[in-house]
Amino acid sequence: MIEEGRGERTRKEKEKGISEQTDFTVGMSTFIVSVLVLFLWIPLRELPGIGTILNAVLIAMAIDVMEPLIPEQTELVPAIFQAAIGIILVGIGSALYLTANLGPGPRDGWMTGIQKRTDWPIGRVRIGIEIVVLIFGYALGGTFWLGTIMFAIGIGPVVAMCLGIAGRWSV
Repeated sequence: MIEEGRGERTRKEKEKGISEQTDFTVGMSTFIVSVLVLFLWIPLRELPGIGTILNAVLIAMAIDVMEPLIPEQTELVPAIFQAAIGIILVGIGSALYLTANLGPGPRDGWMTGIQKRTDWPIGRVRIGIEIVVLIFGYALGGTFWLGTIMFAIGIGPVVAMCLGIAGRWSV
């Protein structure tokens, strides 16, 4: 995503956070974090399924394969549009695989586990998780800007809305 006032840098130069600390790719870092997040399921008594494993593996692979192919936006309006479309697609995808009962993805399992334990609205739980993730990423040297903030605040309500729609369609 674009970063104002920082000059032109390549996508590789912008890789930060865990990737910078470990020299792993962003996809491999994502996979490692997914595995670590699964340990946070233990106190929540969440159980992984085939969807959990596939989510961790396929998302990590997709990041490394697709990231170089996605055009880097340098203009604000297309960047906002691209981020908004991404948030909507992640929300739809999350609702579809969560209602398939094949096991939630690592962060989604954390989301559903916390929601079951606290009875807080699922959208608010997800916003909280994403804000914590944003803070940890920043503390590890990661960068963020508008797209990251849009995702952290927007994904919870979008997932909640999509779960409501998918729930009406499921048998």
